[in-house]
Amino acid sequence: MAPKPKEKPKAAPSPSQPPPSIEDLFTSLNRHIERSEFTQAVKVANQVLSVAPGDEDAIRCKVVAMIKGDKIEEALTTIQSAQKAYCLYRQNKLDEALDFLEKQDKTLSSMLLESQILYRLGKMDACVDIYRNLQRARIDSLEINLVAGLVSAGRASEVQGVLDTFKVKATSSFELAYNTACSLIEGDKHKDAEQLLLTARRIGQETLTEENLADDDIEIELAPIAVQLTYVQQLLGHTQDAIGAYADVVNRNLADEPSLAVAVNNLIAVKGPKDISDGLRKLDRLKEKDSQKFQLANAIDLKLSSKQKETIYANRVLLLLHANKLDQARELVSVLPELFPGSVMPVLLQAAVLVRENKAGKAEEMLGQFAEKFPEKSKIILLARAQVAAAAGHPQIAAESLAKVPDIQHMPATVATLVALKERAGDINGAAAVLDSAIKWWKTAMTDYEHLSVIMQEAASFKLRHGKEEDAAHLYEELVKSHGSIEALVGLITTVAHVNVDKAEAYEKKLKPLPGLKGVDVDALERTSGAKHVEGAPHGGLAEAQEDSKSKEKPKKKRKRKPRYPKGFDPANPGPPPDPERWLPKRERSSYKPKRRDKRAAQVRGSQGAVVRDKNEASASATSSNSSNLKSNPATSSKGGSQNTETSRPQSKSSRKKSRN
Repeated sequence: MAPKPKEKPKAAPSPSQPPPSIEDLFTSLNRHIERSEFTQAVKVANQVLSVAPGDEDAIRCKVVAMIKGDKIEEALTTIQSAQKAYCLYRQNKLDEALDFLEKQDKTLSSMLLESQILYRLGKMDACVDIYRNLQRARIDSLEINLVAGLVSAGRASEVQGVLDTFKVKATSSFELAYNTACSLIEGDKHKDAEQLLLTARRIGQETLTEENLADDDIEIELAPIAVQLTYVQQLLGHTQDAIGAYADVVNRNLADEPSLAVAVNNLIAVKGPKDISDGLRKLDRLKEKDSQKFQLANAIDLKLSSKQKETIYANRVLLLLHANKLDQARELVSVLPELFPGSVMPVLLQAAVLVRENKAGKAEEMLGQFAEKFPEKSKIILLARAQVAAAAGHPQIAAESLAKVPDIQHMPATVATLVALKERAGDINGAAAVLDSAIKWWKTAMTDYEHLSVIMQEAASFKLRHGKEEDAAHLYEELVKSHGSIEALVGLITTVAHVNVDKAEAYEKKLKPLPGLKGVDVDALERTSGAKHVEGAPHGGLAEAQEDSKSKEKPKKKRKRKPRYPKGFDPANPGPPPDPERWLPKRERSSYKPKRRDKRAAQVRGSQGAVVRDKNEASASATSSNSSNLKSNPATSSKGGSQNTETSRPQSKSSRKKSRN
């Protein structure tokens, strides 16, 4: 056996070998960052810091590599500058990031980050103010963010002024065209928004194709434009086209997370409660995979606005209520006040759950307490309380809630609702007081005489209906003097006739005579058919009129129609007549012959060589067999009865097809 070769001794590293230079380390660091090798980049940055502690470029490269590698906690412990605020921003700790930035010096990068944080917090006016202050800094794409902030702040009317200030066109980039189209949607210019969105999609396809992006990547990048274009189609009334486009975005799954979430929510909103289980399944795609409860995924939660997230949660609760899953709805509603602390939507959803549980009284109490605690947010709460109370048969509470909304008290719809509620509750004087108050307000306002005349007309009709003829006559008389309304004059005559006939006749003379009524004989008209017979009245004129009418009437000719024969029937050769008994059952026809019984059934069956019995023995055995059959019949019939009951039993719930959740 050949001896093993000896291993060569490994060369030990020379202790006097010099470390790599800083230039070589930065070259290696740049190479790792370009290759997206962030872990190796952090190691090389540590080598640079070991040679040159406190080097700002090395610290920045290390922090950026950690952030890109999603090592946010390590990045926080490494830096003590404005990049800490960015890490807090990435962790969605927006309030902490904003507090940290307020303690730092104002720089260009810190102001841009602060504007992004304010945008995420929903403080749009403060965000727009920062962008306004940065206009002189000549930052690329600043107009895109400024337009987005104006639209989110509800100041879409200022967008065109911003474009004129920056001296740019809306079609200079597909991002700016998209944001400008959103401002047109806010201004209800849906056709213009649709055209601008189509232009934005075309510009985006051309721009991204020049950047050599794949087709799927281009579609994902332009998904927000596709979803917004579908939303415009929905607003224009093209519902079926919108449903198809939303479903295409959802099924193809070629969209970023926020666009997919918006498409799912809008699809559910358009379809309504038609397919509840499918809507719940689609919403489940938006939640965290490891979470048992419904909670939006982190990527969606970070990029959607608070209003968009609130809408998704609200639609989830409504679907659960339609599906009668009250436990899940109650559980989800309980966490909404923490997610959206400054919103009234959680309170409204809690009231909806209580109403669905037949606890309308508790819902009314909860809404009333919230309205008293937050009077600045009480308008929509009081309207919801009025609706719940009216539906539950509590008209007095509904009227009380409506009366607490001062800025709509004089509107005709509110007045009509209050009068109807008080009238249903039996408060006739309260209903009349509502009408009088509305009339007084419109007289003082002196803005819309049409509303005043409508309310006065209804008030007069209401008071006449409830026995207040004098008040009704006063209102009608005022309407006649101020507006000259014919309807009011008719109502005045009808009303005054109950009190003062002479005055009613005086007003009656003001009515214009109807054309064509001068030659009508009223006495002859009363004697026509339908009027009461007056004794002693002459009948000659009536008889002559009837004779004239009979002579003028022409006999109606009956229209002769050709008979329709069956296909292939020749009326000249009809053939034999049909059987007159063809409609009778066969057994009732004269030609019916019953089937013969099989005589072979009476023959004796048995083995070969069987002995034929005598007649006496046969009769005796037949008697005994019949008696045995009679004794065994109850058992047989009971068995048959049990079988019949099993076959006729309806299917159990477990055998029915269950709906998918």
